[in-house]
Amino acid sequence: MDIAELQAEVESVSTVYAERHDITRSDDWFILKLGEEVGELTQAYLARSGQARDKGRSEPQLEEDFRAELSDVLAQVLLVAHRFSIDLESEVARKWLVWKPEQAGS
Repeated sequence: MDIAELQAEVESVSTVYAERHDITRSDDWFILKLGEEVGELTQAYLARSGQARDKGRSEPQLEEDFRAELSDVLAQVLLVAHRFSIDLESEVARKWLVWKPEQAGS
């Protein structure tokens, strides 16, 4: 599955979730939700690394929490890109991949 396909799948799930829970997905919601998810990822990282309370969670559970929150951040990034019609593959190529060693020296 490529990024565009994944983006479409995540958008489909988010649309259904929003309808079921009466959530209005405004421009603000997409950006604020991304911030929320990054905060949850930070919490999971801090617990996983022993820098915050583990709330009784085992090491495997803390690792699972971290992976799940990272997934949530990625999904929300995909949703933001979809909302604002941003081609992430093109933008990553333009912003990041120009620095690949074989291209940076050109």
